[in-house]
Amino acid sequence: MSVASQDTAVKTGSIAKVFIYLILVLFALFYLLPLYVMLTNSLKPLSEITGGDMMSLPKAWTIEAWLSAWSTAQVGVSPTGLRPYFINSILMVVPAVAISTVLGALNGYILTKWRFRGDTLLFGLMLFACFIPFQIVLIPMARILGILGIAGSTQGLVLVHVVYGIGFSTLYFRNYYASFPTELVRAAMIDGAGFFRIFWRIMLPVSGPIAVVTIIWQFTNIWNDFLFGASFAGLSAMPMTVALNNLVNSSTGVREYNVHFAGAIMAALPTLLVYIVAGRFFVRGLMAGSVKG
Repeated sequence: MSVASQDTAVKTGSIAKVFIYLILVLFALFYLLPLYVMLTNSLKPLSEITGGDMMSLPKAWTIEAWLSAWSTAQVGVSPTGLRPYFINSILMVVPAVAISTVLGALNGYILTKWRFRGDTLLFGLMLFACFIPFQIVLIPMARILGILGIAGSTQGLVLVHVVYGIGFSTLYFRNYYASFPTELVRAAMIDGAGFFRIFWRIMLPVSGPIAVVTIIWQFTNIWNDFLFGASFAGLSAMPMTVALNNLVNSSTGVREYNVHFAGAIMAALPTLLVYIVAGRFFVRGLMAGSVKG
């Protein structure tokens, strides 16, 4: 190939690369537009929004909408704002994620290194449970929570999310542990290590990538859940998503759109921060268990 042809090929490749990046930037701007609208309007006084100017930057910057959504907005029947419900969501998400992750790790460990007759069928049933629509389990779950005496409480929501998340966490850990050398487990057995010692000393230390995947997945699903929170939580145990819905629907007269935007951003911030901080590990963890051997 001549020098001129090489130069032409390089220029063509550069133009194609610039064109692709331009398209990606346009798509990114398109998907970020709702976030821009929410953020800018949450920092405006209501008069600027009701005047029909929602796309421009605030003329008078203010955080009154954020303060109102956090501590003084009318939610449900009491003017408490979103703060207590944010705390409710934290108290629900942290134990639910921790318990479902540990149980998923134990299940994956058993289904790959301590196999038994019918383990494949059991795993298939757990996977099948992942695809059962939420609406089908509402009445049976409400009955169980009532029998256990935890209906309408944060503990009840934790149990609901743990039960519904075990299938997914088991799937992740089983696929990850399937690529782990079984010979190491057998060698530990020969040396006298028991079930839990092998799990804590050998399996868990190498489970960091898939644990991150499970934690991000569970955190996102549980934090963003609305149906279970609306169905099983009492007023004092209401999670953030349900409180945000009540905040929007409790407005009378002129709707405070700036307060609603601020509340929506508050509800989305935890999952956004999780993906910003640990998002790169999510893909790495998924790929870590994708190849056996």
